[in-house]
Amino acid sequence: MTSPWLREKAISPIFSPRGVKSVAEGLNISSLLRGRTASSDQAQPLRQIVGDEKGQPLRTFAVVSGKGGVGKTNLAVNLSLAFCERGQRVVLLDADLGLANVDILFGLLPPAVTLAHVIEGERTLDEALLKLHEGFWLIPGGAGVQELADLEERRQGLLIEEFSRLDERADVLLIDTAAGLHASVLAFALAADSVILVTTPEPTAIRDAYGVLKVLARRSNGRIDVRLIVNMVRDEAEAQEVGRRFQMAAAQFLNVPVIFAGHVSRDDRVHDAVARQRPLLWAFPDSKAARNVRLVASRILPAPSSEEELVAAPSRGLKGFLFRLSRRVGLGG
Repeated sequence: MTSPWLREKAISPIFSPRGVKSVAEGLNISSLLRGRTASSDQAQPLRQIVGDEKGQPLRTFAVVSGKGGVGKTNLAVNLSLAFCERGQRVVLLDADLGLANVDILFGLLPPAVTLAHVIEGERTLDEALLKLHEGFWLIPGGAGVQELADLEERRQGLLIEEFSRLDERADVLLIDTAAGLHASVLAFALAADSVILVTTPEPTAIRDAYGVLKVLARRSNGRIDVRLIVNMVRDEAEAQEVGRRFQMAAAQFLNVPVIFAGHVSRDDRVHDAVARQRPLLWAFPDSKAARNVRLVASRILPAPSSEEELVAAPSRGLKGFLFRLSRRVGLGG
């Protein structure tokens, strides 16, 4: 008899497609989304910040992938714009700290002020924010979670307070992380309300995405909200097949429900937009891939009247995100 460990190792790239509920059947994930309470008394000031939060909380999404080359950053940029089209105010944080390149997709010169300058106290967050569209801002990257952890306590608190002001500016914070299992990826993903996991139908991409999910599931004790996007697919049938198999593997071996958010078709217009250094939704708004991105956005943030409201992304606020991030990188005690 094959051990469960070996069965799990063999799960990718060939997953059995049977025995998985469709997204339409719904997945009860409310019990997985409860927040954590820090045990250290040194974290009391941060808990107070979280407790003071009022109004409609900002939603935080971490966009992650198991490997490079799956179109993660492109999706992060265009999902941000699709959220804007749906009336959301969006801040996109370029946290791909090794290869921060969101600015390139907008045809921008290297930014003069980045997240690194803000962390070091050299510039304010307002100086780092680049307004690229009505209701849409970019925070260029340039620093990692280690720099956050190395800050002295007073500067940590000031930085958290400064970032908490984004609650007044935006409805969504979308974080484009690095590919793979870097410390910064885990910190941002585990702190965010939801993880948007990007893969392609390629076996290596599926295997690596599953590997990332496995680590996140272990670190979060299974309390994590995950939305899967299958990028660069031939057709919807291929995307559904990958989604079904991935859902089954995650449920069977990790006990983590994964919500299939949709797919983006392989489309030459995506490459054309990159060559023009323009986001797809601006360069080719009527392309097939652009229509796919808008549909994915509507599933992640459905309208209040939508029948898909039951699977809407959770929302615990920016200050809650900052508190959870601080616990992951050792801030606040």
